[in-house]
Amino acid sequence: MKEEAGEINANRAALKKFSYHFVGVGGIGMSAIAQVLSEQGHTVSGSDRNYDKQITPYVFSKLLSKGISLHPQDGSGVQENTDFVVVSSAIEEDNPDIKKARTLSKNIIKRADLLAGMFNRKYGIAIGGTNGKTTVSCMVGYILDYAGLSPTVIVGGCIKNYIDSFHLGNAKTGTSDIISIEADESDGSIVLYTPRIAVITNISKDHKSIDEISKMFVSFSQNTTETLVINADCPHLKMIELKHKNIITYGLNNNAMIRAKNIICKPFQSTFDVDSHSFEIHLPGIYNVSNALAAIVVARSLNINDKKTAAALREFRGVQRRMDIIGEIDGITIVDDYAHNPEKVMAAINAVKLGCKRVIAIFQPHGYSPAIFMKEELINAFINVLSPHDVLFMPEIYYAGGTASKNISSADIIKRVKESGKNAFFIEKRTDIIPEIKEQAQTGDCILVMGARDNTLTEFCQNILHSLQNK
Repeated sequence: MKEEAGEINANRAALKKFSYHFVGVGGIGMSAIAQVLSEQGHTVSGSDRNYDKQITPYVFSKLLSKGISLHPQDGSGVQENTDFVVVSSAIEEDNPDIKKARTLSKNIIKRADLLAGMFNRKYGIAIGGTNGKTTVSCMVGYILDYAGLSPTVIVGGCIKNYIDSFHLGNAKTGTSDIISIEADESDGSIVLYTPRIAVITNISKDHKSIDEISKMFVSFSQNTTETLVINADCPHLKMIELKHKNIITYGLNNNAMIRAKNIICKPFQSTFDVDSHSFEIHLPGIYNVSNALAAIVVARSLNINDKKTAAALREFRGVQRRMDIIGEIDGITIVDDYAHNPEKVMAAINAVKLGCKRVIAIFQPHGYSPAIFMKEELINAFINVLSPHDVLFMPEIYYAGGTASKNISSADIIKRVKESGKNAFFIEKRTDIIPEIKEQAQTGDCILVMGARDNTLTEFCQNILHSLQNK
């Protein structure tokens, strides 16, 4: 078996025309790379559990429209002419496609290694950080594209401006040498990239301890060859000694080199000034002003003038499942958000409070291991951010399959939050939350659905909307 997942193999894979098979092709990171490779002339196929279960069929119909062939996850997609079998860190060793690849002695390559091979030979811009990296990377990609630089964009969210009948919105294949990506620290792969320009939005406990994450970002900074952009407002970043010849800081305080002033945050709109230029974004929350600042710094580093950047940000419609308004009925707004760690949960709830009288939050933890790892921080986040009149519902923890140990329940988190005096309720089946919302929701409420990994949460939001329409 030839298992070559290193940089040499990844570079070789990126330079020539090959046949790739993606195991878990429907994932946000996997599908982005698959689309770009297909548009670059490679032969691309894939399999996915959700495809077999007919979950999120719109994802797979768009991949099919790109010329990506889809197969059941039974090994049939790995064929004699397959050059590379691409896997993510979430794929188990006993997966039928992996077994078939081993039987045929196929090259198995990790998603991150493949992306690094595509990225490191170009003019690379990498956005990292435990919070905000998806929005910043989408903003950066859109600004560069709007400015006519024709970048290749590979991100972990779907840019609404790019979503149509044929495009998921998480990738765009450009014609220039510029590539802009979202660099993930959750699996440690961020250290694989050697960007010309790098952004670190912040550091907080998520997937790994702050100490572990900090060490990865030190390596990330050392790998950056031209410009390192960091958030001056992040307390954990201030504690790390990042030695780099060209550091540009951004933030909301006077210590930052690039600062936002005259900030006005309204429901789903913010305005602010940077130096002598005014900017406007159609996104809520002070944290999105910070995200926009990071994107502005990157644009300036590429000599894009502020006028062009401001025009792009005004037209930027946001990212799917990031403060995504699903609908409004009788003064009740339903918002879909990817928030899954304590800091993001607090930021999301505070953001929607700008435009509502009461928050009805539904939070679905995105796995048993993360729920255990962040249990205390999640409990404290909800206790601190929820007002006396706000409501929190939690269904049972999302289970994506595999060998996870189910030794924690959402009920354990709710019990502690409820003991603090908050209106917190555990309802095991997510569908059983809808009748409760239908009974309780009233004009001025914002129903905020939060959670990661589970693509059906958007459908859940839509079901809530339909329920209220039939109230």
